[in-house]
Formats: sequence, structure tokens, C-alpha cells
Amino acid sequence: MPPARPRRPVSRGLARYVHLGSLQRRLLLAALAFVTVALVVAGVAIGLILHRFVRAQLDSRLDSQLVALAASLERGAGDRLRVARNLDGPPFDRDRSGWYWQVQQGHTVLRSESLEGRDLALPDPLLRGRDPDRPQPGDGTDPWGGPLILRVLVLPPERGGPPAILVASAPVRALHSPLRQAGLALAAILGTLGLCLVAGTVAQVRLGLRPLERLRRDLAEVRAGRRPRIPDPQPAEIRPFVVEMNALLDQNAANLERARTHVANLAHGLKTPLATLTLALSDRARDPDGALASLVSGMDRRIRHHLRRARAAALGGATRARTELAGPVADLRATFERLYADKGLAFDLAVPAGLTVACDPQDIDEMLGNLLDNACQWGRGRIRISAYPADAAIRITVEDDGPGLDPEAAGRAIRPGGRLDKSVPGHGFGLSITTELAELYGGTLRLGRSDLGGLSAELTLPA
Repeated sequence: MPPARPRRPVSRGLARYVHLGSLQRRLLLAALAFVTVALVVAGVAIGLILHRFVRAQLDSRLDSQLVALAASLERGAGDRLRVARNLDGPPFDRDRSGWYWQVQQGHTVLRSESLEGRDLALPDPLLRGRDPDRPQPGDGTDPWGGPLILRVLVLPPERGGPPAILVASAPVRALHSPLRQAGLALAAILGTLGLCLVAGTVAQVRLGLRPLERLRRDLAEVRAGRRPRIPDPQPAEIRPFVVEMNALLDQNAANLERARTHVANLAHGLKTPLATLTLALSDRARDPDGALASLVSGMDRRIRHHLRRARAAALGGATRARTELAGPVADLRATFERLYADKGLAFDLAVPAGLTVACDPQDIDEMLGNLLDNACQWGRGRIRISAYPADAAIRITVEDDGPGLDPEAAGRAIRPGGRLDKSVPGHGFGLSITTELAELYGGTLRLGRSDLGGLSAELTLPA
């Protein structure tokens, strides 16, 4: 038999249920739940206290009536029991009002005028549990079936006669009506208090989470290259996180600096051998068709370019340059219109003014130049360049109306040296270099099918 699976703790299940992807939502839901429970408990407790208070006031009023009855009883002619003074004051003077009093001794019954000559029936358990020293509570009904709250006082017998039973009553509505009115007022007060507590909680949560929102903006600034580190002044609760994050950024900057230094050293190391090769290949006897000299020249240009990048990055530190797209795109369009003038290509530009990317201008020229060169080589008559913001990035799309590529060919095209048609001039490094440069900035290059019929190259770069 397989072992029994351990039961998940209730608190853990509740935490997973409350987790809705937002700290603010979780805090507000938890606060709302606690406020609701607290208000319900407070309402019930206050309701019980009010019930006891109102019942005590009502019992005290009835007990006062019983004391007045006991003090007014006397013996009249023929030793008959009677009330010496009128005790039918308000509210005992209203007929069938539920406010009644009654004195019973043997067969003699004295009653308030509000009973209209009828008797109150007392429950037997109340009479069996009577206490001669203090009034006893009870429930009963009047002669017309109305529910009553009773207070009963039994006087000890005199001269061997039966005991005198004194009863005072009040209608049940005398208890429920004040409670209902107090309950409505209490509900309004607790409701107002609950709204104030919820509003205060919302304000407190938003105020408490504001440093996290500020931290998010600071991280976005760091990611965009607008600042090298997160500001040190932070609340005590998130200061350790900021310290660790800044240490990670410093370490990353140091590693990047070492990598740039290695790139610069490599470029310097290759520069001299390439210069020697260039001089050696200047002799036509060694390179009759000039093919080797062309390759060496291309290598030299790329090494010089990356050397300039390494130097510029070393001087610029961790802050990224920002480049507006409209100007470089317009310049590249003019350049490729002249280069491919024989094809009569039509260029459609949809690049809004003021749209910037967090990239070096030379890298933008190289990436877009490679994409435009590829589109012009394969396009038949129309090239479209568009750019638009997408979340925290900018998407630049270069499309043509050429033959396009299937997914397998698109994967091969972005590999270094991935030439799909050797009849077209080039070395097959343009798309791979563009991919590498985009990834260095945290971007991507995706190839797909354009609605123009040809290739769609989507370049995503940080904003």
C-alpha cells in the first residue's frame, strides 16, 4: 500500500488562495477580511451588551412596579386584600398594551385596568421555582395571546393564609423595539467605521508599497541605462535588497569592463597581423584577383569598428547611449536608394519622430544597415520600414516583397556564414552579426513572412 500523502496545512492553502499576483491585492484582501471579522465580532458583542442593558432597564421598571404593589397592599373590610392607592399610571393605564400588573392571593385577584377584567396565566415552573426574597423573571402571554416579559414576586403568607403572588408584565416589543433602533444606529456606526478602516488601509497599503513602485522605476532606469545604480537611500525593509542588487550591478559592470578590455586587447592584437597581411597582399603576384585583399580589408573594418565600440563603452561606463531612430533610418534609406538605384526600389517609412532606443548609434547603423541591405538584395520593388513601442522595448520591422524564407531557411540565415544563395554578393554574416548585437542589448531578431510577400525581419531593442 502506498504511503498516505501528507495533508497540506490550512494556512499554506489559504496563502496560495490569497496569492493573486499582486502584493497590494493580497494586503487589501487580508485587511478587508480581518476588518470584516472584527466588525462582525464587535457588532455581536455590542448587540449582546445592549440586549442585557435594555433587559436590565426593563426588569428594573417592572421590579419598581412590584415594589410599589407590595407597599400598597393592605387588608380592608372583611380582611379582604386591596391596593391602597392607584397604581395604573403610564404605561399601565393603556388597554391591552402588554403593560399589566396583577396580585393573586387564593381566590382573590387584583389587576390593572389595562387587563379589562381578565387574568394573567402564570407558568407552573415559574411558580414552583419562586423565591420569596426577590422578583423572578419569566415569559408568558396575555389573555389575547400577546407575548409578555414577566416579573413575579411571591410574598410569604400571613396568618396561615395563602401567599400573595405579585406579577408585573411588559410587552416583548418593549425589549425588541429599542434593540432594533439601537441595532440600526450600531450598524450605521460600524459601517461608517468599516469604510473608514478600509479607506485607511488602502491609503496605508499604497503608501507602504510606494517605495516598491519607486524601486521598480529605479530598476527600469538602470535597465534603460539612464543611471548606473539604484539610489542608496531606501526604507530599512528593502535596503538589504537594494544593497545586494547594487553589488550585483557593480559586479556585472566590473565583468563587463574586463570583457571590453579583452575585446580591445584582442582587436589590438589582430590589428598588426592584419596590417602585415594587407601589405603582403598589395603585391598582385600574391593576390592576382584581389579576393584575399578584399577579405582582409573587411576583417580590418570590423575589427576597427569593434575596437571603437570597446573604447567608447569604456569611456561611457555603464550608461547606455540613446539614439533616435528617425534620423538613422532616413540616412540609410538615402544610402540604399543610391546603392540599388538600378532596381528602382520604393521605400515606405513608418518611424515616428522622437522614438528612441537605448543603443549606440554605430550599432543601430550596423543592425539596420544589414537588414536593409538584405531586404534590398532580395526585394523586387518595395521595402517597408516601421517602428513602434511595445512595453519597455521598441520593435523595428524591415519587410520586402521578395521570395521570403521558410522557417527552416530562416534559422539557417541567422547563423554565421549562413548564405542561402551564393549567387548574391556577400559573406553571410549580416543577419548573424545583427542577431549578436541585438542580444548584447537584451534584444532579439526574428524572421518571418511579411504581408508584402517576402521576408519580415523584426528587431526588438530596449527603449
